[in-house]
Amino acid sequence: MIPAYTPLPLQKPMAKRPLQFILVLSLLLLNYQPAYAQESGSGPVYVVQPGDSLSSIAVFFSINLSDLMSENGITDPNQLDAGQQLVIPGLNGITGVINTQLVNFGDSYRSLTRRTQVPLDMFKKLNHIVSPSEFYVGVNMIVPVQDESQKLNKRISTTYGESLLEAAVKQNTDVWTIAHYNKLQGSWDVLPGDTLFTPGENDGVFASGLPSIFLTAEIRDLPIKQGGTGVIKVKTEPNILLGGVLVDHQLHFFPLEDGTQVALQGVHALLPPGTYPLRLDATLPDGSKQSYEQNILIVSGNYPDDPLLYVDPVTIDPNETEPELNQLISITTPVNPEKLWNGDFKSPASQYAEATYFTSRFGNRRTYIGINTENSVQGFHTGLDFGGGTGLPITAPARGKVIFAEPWTVRGNTTIIDHGWGVYSGFWHQSKFYVQAGDMVEQGQVIGEVGGTGRVTGPHLHWELWVNGIQVDPLDWLTLTYP
Repeated sequence: MIPAYTPLPLQKPMAKRPLQFILVLSLLLLNYQPAYAQESGSGPVYVVQPGDSLSSIAVFFSINLSDLMSENGITDPNQLDAGQQLVIPGLNGITGVINTQLVNFGDSYRSLTRRTQVPLDMFKKLNHIVSPSEFYVGVNMIVPVQDESQKLNKRISTTYGESLLEAAVKQNTDVWTIAHYNKLQGSWDVLPGDTLFTPGENDGVFASGLPSIFLTAEIRDLPIKQGGTGVIKVKTEPNILLGGVLVDHQLHFFPLEDGTQVALQGVHALLPPGTYPLRLDATLPDGSKQSYEQNILIVSGNYPDDPLLYVDPVTIDPNETEPELNQLISITTPVNPEKLWNGDFKSPASQYAEATYFTSRFGNRRTYIGINTENSVQGFHTGLDFGGGTGLPITAPARGKVIFAEPWTVRGNTTIIDHGWGVYSGFWHQSKFYVQAGDMVEQGQVIGEVGGTGRVTGPHLHWELWVNGIQVDPLDWLTLTYP
């Protein structure tokens, strides 16, 4: 465990200190090495988490499954329980308890090693890191467990023109404590905007690597999948205007009751898996700006291929499809600052089918072929299809305002509802309209009837959900609460 350290009181200017005192203090700082809780066994201990398997643990630590079983006296590969302690072989020189930590926004390569007091060479060895570019939001990192009494929960960030001494005084600490815990060579070894850590209460501020203007920042449900909805929650100093970008879409932030601001952003179902930028922009009351950018992991949605679909050739003619799509995009692009829905979304097929009665799910890869032609179009299924025949009732999944209720060539009889905050529901292929543009509708209100109009192979309800200009998986909105 990290040895107890008593911060020194503020000292007089260095020129007036005895030379012997300075030399002794320098030696103490240079020779300080944090230690971790020692456990018996030939290697560090990993505590099994729910959902872990022996094979997944072996892959994560890059060791042989047989070595892991042998080291722990396990003969049955299914012999594993949550909370069980496993000795991890092959990690020479590393002892104590190790755990996995999901990297969230603000956890930089440098700030995580500073905050956890894990030596850089040990951190690299545990995580097989070659370059800091491998460190991004949504990836799991292995971190030795820190002594509870020495957690560095207090975050300090220097501003331009501010010395480390001035920053230390503001936080009721001293330069030597800050230098000690952040491995600084001295008070000069800090850059403006650098994030530093010391022991103490965090006063509700998450100890991350964010600039101090951002009190907290969190991305929910990491890692985000193709077709997923990103939920970015940020708390800042008072009177800060927030903006930003996820992938290539401008973020729109809205206030919550606790003072947090939240942005919802869809991720395209065809976006190749990989890392993409997330940037936060804060405009201060004096007009100055602070920004923070970090890469975020987008993972595959594992969407399967649907069978080939043979449809009316007109419905895949670019002369019809492109103007209709452009009109749909223009309708679902505006961001209404008023949140019209409350609580969870409910199935629009709730009056006639169970919520699991799906004939096709969002994201499935599709190929449409024109009947009696060689024309085809490839893409993905942009919504969630519910089974059922013509005439069954379609209900509003949440409160909102009807902004479109007209026939289209591809989507058939279409109703679009604005739920606010850039969230829209679309209902395709209807046989009847029960509402018109301008109507306010409540959750569960019947808005139309199921039909087979437009590009279909049979009557069904297609429900589409747009979040800040991108179609997302509606099933997520039936199983999770947003924001």
